[in-house]
Amino acid sequence: MTHTTLDRKPRSTSDGRRRPSPDGKRRFGRPSAGRQHHAGPLTYVLLGLAALVSLFPLYWNLVAASHSGERVVEAPAPLLPGPRLFDNLTFAWNQVDMGEALINTTVVAGLVALSTVLFSTLAGFAFAKLPFKGRNAMLALVVATMTIPPQLSVIPLYRIITDLGWVDQLQSVVLPSLVAAFGVFFMRQYLIEALPVELVEAARMDGAHSLRIIWHVVFPVARPAMAVLGMLVFVQAWNDFFWPFIALTPDGNPTLQVALAGLGAGNHTVDQAVVLTGALISTLPLLLVFAVLGKHIVGGITSGAVKS
Repeated sequence: MTHTTLDRKPRSTSDGRRRPSPDGKRRFGRPSAGRQHHAGPLTYVLLGLAALVSLFPLYWNLVAASHSGERVVEAPAPLLPGPRLFDNLTFAWNQVDMGEALINTTVVAGLVALSTVLFSTLAGFAFAKLPFKGRNAMLALVVATMTIPPQLSVIPLYRIITDLGWVDQLQSVVLPSLVAAFGVFFMRQYLIEALPVELVEAARMDGAHSLRIIWHVVFPVARPAMAVLGMLVFVQAWNDFFWPFIALTPDGNPTLQVALAGLGAGNHTVDQAVVLTGALISTLPLLLVFAVLGKHIVGGITSGAVKS
């Protein structure tokens, strides 16, 4: 028996260009895995325009905070910074207890973010990988609570904190937000795909108990989603106004949003420049957090997005 050997010629030339097929027809196939795509000039132009549009409100907030209240409401509005920035910052800081409000908001947002990430990860792992009776019904009930408007729970919740003596106390804002239905559903959906059930079964066969499995298996796998959820919840808790305005008072233990509600009020008018100065003060800590931790957050997101 004779064997014939086909002479396979390379489909690309020495300079990297594809060699035409023998029949003269052009072949369309998947690009090679190592091929790199470079953005064109139009891409950079569009990204630059998107960045300018996104940053313009923050820039104008800075501009308005550096002018007087009369100049801010004039037409046309100022587009260049003025000379009153430090005066407005000092006035806004002293008109309300902005330092205490910053500390209270940091405590509230940090505790809410940590508790939501912890409890949502535990519940998401249970709904994703632990078989138990009524799991689907309980998950549907948790998701259904997302459709209930928060305004419906204000009166019973206020009566509860009144009976407990928690009015104007930070725990009245923290405890109702220890866990969120969105966080449970988010972590459950992530862990279904990211955490193989074989990994959990292997840990159990090695003698690991539930807490050890959660600490050494679930948390490392869920870290990217936990970072994203913690970021979202922290920003939401930092900017929350509706319930803190009901449970807290500007003269007691205010958060930033509650303190801003009483900022810039005069005899008959509201100084919009001072109000925008307070908004600038409340925005700067978030920008600082993203500047310091943004690379780690994005790195965690991208590490969870790549699957082998």
